[in-house]
Parts: sequence; C-alpha cells; structure tokens
Amino acid sequence: MTQMPDHDWTRQLDNALPTANVPTLLMVLLHLTGDKRWLSKRYQCMHIRGIDDHDSGGLAPEVQQEIRSAAREAVLAWKAGTAAAVPDPGLDELVEMLRCSVGEEIPYTYGPMVGAWLGLDRDFRINQRDEYRVPDNFHVVIIGAGVAGLCASIRLRGAGIPHTVIEKNAEVGGTWYENRYPGAGVDTPNHIYSYSFANGDWTRYFALREEIQAYFVNVSHRFGVRPHVRFSTKVESAIYNEGSRDWTVRVSDANGNADVLRANVVISAVGLLNVPKMPDIPGLGTFTGPCFHSARWPEGLDVRGKRVAVIGNGASAMQIVPAIAPHVAQLTVFQRSKQWAAPFERFQKPVPTATRFLLKEVPYYQPWYRQRLAWIFNDRIHASLQIDPEWPHPERAINRRNDKHREFFTEYVKKQLGERQELLADVLPDYPPFGKRMLMDNGWFRTATRDNVRIVNNGIQKIDSNAVITADGQRFEADILVVCTGFDAVNLLSSFRLIGRGGRNVRDHWDANGAQAYLGVATPGFPNFFMLSGPNTALGHGGSVVALLETQVQYVMSLLKAALNENQAGFEIEVRQDVHDRYNQCVQDAHARMIWTHQGTSNWYRNGKGRIVAPTHSVMTTTGT
Repeated sequence: MTQMPDHDWTRQLDNALPTANVPTLLMVLLHLTGDKRWLSKRYQCMHIRGIDDHDSGGLAPEVQQEIRSAAREAVLAWKAGTAAAVPDPGLDELVEMLRCSVGEEIPYTYGPMVGAWLGLDRDFRINQRDEYRVPDNFHVVIIGAGVAGLCASIRLRGAGIPHTVIEKNAEVGGTWYENRYPGAGVDTPNHIYSYSFANGDWTRYFALREEIQAYFVNVSHRFGVRPHVRFSTKVESAIYNEGSRDWTVRVSDANGNADVLRANVVISAVGLLNVPKMPDIPGLGTFTGPCFHSARWPEGLDVRGKRVAVIGNGASAMQIVPAIAPHVAQLTVFQRSKQWAAPFERFQKPVPTATRFLLKEVPYYQPWYRQRLAWIFNDRIHASLQIDPEWPHPERAINRRNDKHREFFTEYVKKQLGERQELLADVLPDYPPFGKRMLMDNGWFRTATRDNVRIVNNGIQKIDSNAVITADGQRFEADILVVCTGFDAVNLLSSFRLIGRGGRNVRDHWDANGAQAYLGVATPGFPNFFMLSGPNTALGHGGSVVALLETQVQYVMSLLKAALNENQAGFEIEVRQDVHDRYNQCVQDAHARMIWTHQGTSNWYRNGKGRIVAPTHSVMTTTGT
C-alpha cells in the first residue's frame, strides 16, 4: 500500500505550481505519465523571444491550467510511490520533447547532448569504480582546483583512480576564489553554471561571487575530493619521460619548499582566464596610489569618496563600475572600444521560495529547466553568427538576423540613456553584435549617465604620478587605478613549463600558429597529457562553460578507461598529427565564416597572427565527441 505525501509537502506544491515554468512542467508530465498527447499540437510551446524563461510557453491560460492540474496529479502519485513511466526516453524522443518545450526546430544530432544534460548518459555517472581496471602505482596529477579541476577530481575519484590535485591558492574555486572585486558574479544563469551531478539550491537567478564560490567549496566537501588537493602549491614544470612513459611534475609550496611527483597522466585544468594581462603603458608601475588588476582586488579596499580610474570596459569593468559608482567621488573609465550588452532583467533578482521548491523537490523539473536555459543562452544563437557573404551592409552586421539584433540592442541602449542621448556615441559599439562576447547589462549604460561618471575614448599615453595622461595630452587625476584588461587567453598553459616528447617545450610547439589541440584536449608530442579549457573550447557566443568542461572530462575518462582496460602496462595516449591537423583546419575554416573573423572586429579570441585560438566554432561538434 503506497503512502500519501504529507500535508505540508502537498501544500508547498500547490503554492508553487501557479508560478511554475509551464514548458518544464510539460516535460515532467511526459516522464511521469508516458502520455504522448503532451507532445501534440495543443501543447506546443511558442518560440522564445530574447532570454526570458517564457514561463507561460505562449499557451492559452486554460491550456496552462490543464498542464498544471495534470502535473499536480502526476507528481503526487510519484511522491506516493508510483514510478516514472518513462525515466529514460530515447535520444530522438528527447529531441522531440525539447522541440515542444522551446518551440523551435532542434536537430536530431542534439539528442546525445540532451541525454547528457539530463543525466541519462551512463558514461556521465559519478560512481564507476567497477568499470576501471587500475593497476598498482597508477597516478594522475591534475593542475588546478577550479571548476574544471574539481570536475576531473570528482570523476577520477568515482572511477577509483588515485590522483593529486595541485592548487596554487588556499582554497578551491579558481577564478571565483581569486576574483573578489565589487559586483563580481555570473552572466550565465547559475542553474546551468553548475555541475549536472550537483544541483545547487540557488538564492538568485544570477548569483554573485560569494554564493558561487560557496557552491564549489560545498561540492568539494560533498564529493570527498579535498584530501586529494595540495593547497598553496604551484606547478613549476611537467616533463615527459619517454623511457618510462610517465611525467615528472615539479611543484613548490608557499614557503618555497620543492617536491617532485610522478604521474602516469597529467591533466591541465588551469583554464583560459587564469593569467592577468597588464597593459604596456609607460609609468603604470609608478602610479602613486593603489594600482592593481581587477583579479587582484585588495582585501578591504575602501573606495568611498575616492577618485577612481578604470582602464578597460570588458566583463569585469562592466560589473565593477555600476557597483562602485554610487560610492566614489569621481569615476573615469578609459575604453578602447565599446561593448554590446543584453538586457539583464533578472540581475540581483532572488529565486522565489516556491520556485526553489519545484527545482529541489519535483522530479525532472530542474534537469529540464537547465536544458531549456542551455538552449536559450547557448546553442540557439550559433546559427546567427555565420557571415552571409551576400549581406549588403557588412559595416553594421553579418547577416539579416544579426542586423535585427543590432536594431534591438541599439534601441535598448537609447532607452537606458534616457535624457542623456549625447552619450550614445560614447557607448554604442561600431561593430556587429556578438563580435565580442555579449555581456549582460547590470546597469552599465544607466551608470554612464551619472554626474560623477565619465567615459574617455582617447588612448592612454602614459601614467604620470597620480594621473592618467591621454593621447591628446589631457590629465585625469585619480586616487585608485583599476586595470580591467582581461587575461592572457591566447598563450595557453603559460603558468608552468611543459616539456613533451623529445624535450619539446609547448611554447615552441605552438609558436608558429598559436595554441592548437584536438577537440581542445590533446596535442601531438605530449602523450598522456590532456587540457581542460584548451584551445578553441571557450563559448564566445555565451552559455555555460561548466557543461563543456563536464564533456571534456568525460572524453578524457573514456580514453583512460579504454587504455586501462585494454593495456595496463605503460600505455601512451597521443593524438595522431594528421588527425590533429585536419581537425584544426576544420576549426579555422569554420571560423573564417563566423563573426569573430569579420572585418573591423577585434577581440581577445585571436592571437597576434589573427588565428582564432579561444572560442569553439561549433558547440555540437565539440561536445558531441
């Protein structure tokens, strides 16, 4: 005899259902009931405009109520012990479900990605100890305990593979541990900026740095990986030994004490945005007040009543400037180019208690909510980033849809400026939308209208004592100088010395063309070495890097499983040169047709030779391996 759910739980469900995302409830119904009528035309959701959750799905009120009522009955039956009718739909069925949910055409090749996102792919399971034959003395070294390194450690632990994580900081979290500037947070919904195997009970839709860092610290405890981490330790070098087919990894701790580790496999998880990039400005090091990169914001720095100068206007500046503008005496922003930014209606908005109940308690609700967000914020935009060679206005857009994006964002900027339309020339970009990574507007344009804020477009000539001198000779005095010039994203693996087969340094290996790797993970001449967040894996068009990292880790795990189970005696895993070269040529050919190589567009995605080294060219190609 099944037991009915308790009264309080039912009351919370009844309170939550009126605010539920209806397209997500539809997916819950399909899993719990197996009734295919929920995929019929009557319940087809409308196309999503913008990046809204589209809670109604565009359905008539009576249809929405029908779905909510049926969902209540199905969820209560599940709570009372009735098993889901379709816990594991086929890949084609998953695509049909997503099509119904988002109201857009989805290619069938997308099926494996949906399955992985929903946790239905067996290869993405955490506990796989029985599937790996691990020999004695086998050991893996992971470099970095940020988002990527934690994921790799969790998966290795789940497979029963001994490993050590080397982390330069005193805590896990990587970029979220290091970047402590005011306003730091995600510009991707944190319900997808989290691991598929470790859902978070988020208080905000777009969490700030403290909550994100707390999530990753909690994950490190929850999955028991902290004993594997050597904190406050830096990797100095990793050198491959051809005779023994293993690596020598030299490290040093905060006190300068050196140690040597042996590793059968090395996994680099240092990330793309790891090494701060300082501009080459004469006199920068002689500024008389506090002067620092945004990633090195001093603990306890008080900006109240101070004159603050900010060099750069990228993602970090766009968060810092609105956060400190109300508190400083004067804020001067020196920009080289302008940034497109999308409306950010849910900035600082809390997740209602009722919604948190649905995400935490209702089966299949959070996985499908995450899947819809992944499509909205990532993959759906990819097709609009292709250059149309017949488009007659390349100076303003790359195709008709991109031109519509320009019109929409331009009107949004004008609205934000209000009566200060004279500032439009200072903030409106002169390149197509998405030519650089689209940012989220957390008040940047409104902040530009404040009386104590000014934007300077002239280049910087030098720093003189406590002042920034521009190219036209103007002098802007400041008490604090914040450098927001990003990271050295094109010189990957620059934080340690990496020597592969034949004593070859990776810097020499990549000197001719810049960083290259097969699937962004492996490069010839460096056996048993894998990169996470390697070349051409950044999501230049937005979306969650966490999902991509999970897939990269799974690819590495699949290689290790094959090698360990087929040949436990000193294997070498190395990508063939011809396969590597063919893949990278495909990447560059694809980029030649995409916005990041468009005339007049500059970004941090390209190296000095003009080669695209940071973003991926195709989400489906990269994550579908």
